[in-house]
Parts: sequence; structure tokens; C-alpha cells
Amino acid sequence: MAEIIQRDGTWAFDGATVRITPGLHRSVPLFRQTYGEIAVPLEAVSGVVYEPERKRGRLRMRLREGADPLLHATGGRLPDPADPYRLLVDIDRSGVAEYMAEEIRRALLLDQVPKEPTKTYLLAGPPVPVSVRSSDGTVSFDGLQVRIDWSDTSDRVKRATGPRIIAIDDVVGVEWLPNSGYEDGFLRFVTRETAFSKLPPEKDPYALDLWGSARRDLLTALVATAVTARLPHPSTRTGNDLAEGRPARLPAAVPPQADHHDVLLRRLRELGELHRDGVLTDEEFAMTKAAVLRGF
Repeated sequence: MAEIIQRDGTWAFDGATVRITPGLHRSVPLFRQTYGEIAVPLEAVSGVVYEPERKRGRLRMRLREGADPLLHATGGRLPDPADPYRLLVDIDRSGVAEYMAEEIRRALLLDQVPKEPTKTYLLAGPPVPVSVRSSDGTVSFDGLQVRIDWSDTSDRVKRATGPRIIAIDDVVGVEWLPNSGYEDGFLRFVTRETAFSKLPPEKDPYALDLWGSARRDLLTALVATAVTARLPHPSTRTGNDLAEGRPARLPAAVPPQADHHDVLLRRLRELGELHRDGVLTDEEFAMTKAAVLRGF
């Protein structure tokens, strides 16, 4: 049993699992504290290194591609301090950190764990139900459906459509970009109907526009991960899907042209009703209509 306890968190390795527990100190990012303990099976690990520095070092774990829905959902965009697979180590504990890294590496060799991408998720992701309040609204996921309740500051188009409820069977992908504090982010749920129609996040009723507290908005990655963990694994994508950037669940790769036409007419009809009811101004209607047409 190898274990290292730091203010930043605790890593414990029993030969089969690396158990990562975030620290409770206020310096530990809210995202890591909220995500909670992570049990990483040895077969999901690609490697581990200890990086010594002048005042403190870092333990870093690399996972095999496709093993973790969190890494897939966030696409490597998590800020470094929010990375749960990084541990800040005080310089006087560097020997313990090096021992921990060596024990994991030795186990990887003994078990002959491959470095190739996995064909299934080896980590479960956050438990459900999960709910996060962001700058654009509250998004929740109960394992069966996603629900978005818009805030008072959301765009009028979104508020006019009311709460958005999306069945997990209709979701073909999740797109997430963090709010950096300097540039807005978004969380978008791609469905069969919206896969070919990308409105700006601030007007897309299937997307949260993340523009407020970067610390709070980062928690939307919890929902993104929980949904991603319940979608087909990325290894199920075909060569054409990968080449064209399509998500794994698009039916028959490309829907029939008639379906495109029906979706387009439905979206334009909804916009027309919002315009006639006075919800959209002439300028907003023209801009949103043009965005929908470009998407098709």
C-alpha cells in the first residue's frame, strides 16, 4: 500500500486501484472538491510521473485514451489546477511522491497494462442525479433526461421557449468549452435535430452560454461528463464520422435529406411564431434565421 497525503489531496494505491481524494483546503478548486473521490483502476493508467520543482513538485497521472468520460467530455480543456489527476506535493514529501510514482509504474509493468486506447470507459464518471447552476441557467441530469431551466439573464429567445428537456436517447454528443474569465464558454447538447444547425450559444436553446463566474461555470463539466458516460464510447465512431467530426450517435451517419428539410421548416416555423408574438425583434429574427439557414 502506497499513500501520500497533502493539503492538495490524497493518493492511495493498493496495487489494483489508485484512489484520488481531493483536499478540503480552500486552495483546492471547487470543481475537484465537487467531483469528489475518483477510483482509477490500474488498467486505465497509461503512466505517472513526478515533476520536482524548487518549492514544490507535482504528481501527474496520464490515463489511456478513451478510459475516462471526464477527459473525453472536457477535451483536455480543464484548467491545470482543476485537473484531478494532478497532485501538488510539498518539497519535503518528494521522496514519498517518487515512491508512489515508482510503485504505479512497477505495477503497470507487472500487469502488462497496454497503452493503446480503450474500447470502453473504465471510469464511471460522476453519479446522477447531478445539477449545476450556471450563469445562463440551471442544468440537471437524472440519467434519463437533461433539463435546462433558463435564468432571468438568459437571452429572450431561450426564455421564450421555456425549460428545455432532452431525452438521453436523443443526445448524440456533448460539446463543452470552459469560461476562462477572459472568453465565454458553453455547454451544448447535440441532438439528431440540431446536429447540423449550430446557433450561437447565447441563442441556442440546447446550449448554456457560460459568461459569469468561471469558478462556478466550470461545474457544468460535471453534467457534461455524466451525459458523456452514458453515450456510446468514441471507439464506436466510424472512419467517416471521425473524418467529418460527427458524433458517435448520428443515425446512419447522415440523415435523409427529407429529414433535413423537415427540421429546417420546423425551426423556421418556431422562429416565425416567436417573431409574430413580439418575443423576437426584426433584427433578432433576421439574425437567428440566417444562423439556422447557414447551419443547413
